[in-house]
Amino acid sequence: MMPADQVECHSDHAYLGYPVAFYWQGNRLEVARIISEAHHPRGYSFKVLDQGSRQFELIYNLNTDHWSIQHL
Repeated sequence: MMPADQVECHSDHAYLGYPVAFYWQGNRLEVARIISEAHHPRGYSFKVLDQGSRQFELIYNLNTDHWSIQHL
């Protein structure tokens, strides 16, 4: 089973790229749409909708190289 903070990204030219899927409560959820994205001094955040239209925030911390996921 994958950890809850695992995020799969597609990267073309940027270091991080953008999220295409993530693991939540042991399930792999595909990103249906990115609602918004932001760059912060500590990293990046993406508000996304999954295939079931549930909203999540995926937050990447540059210092720790770690993702956190919040169901909104």
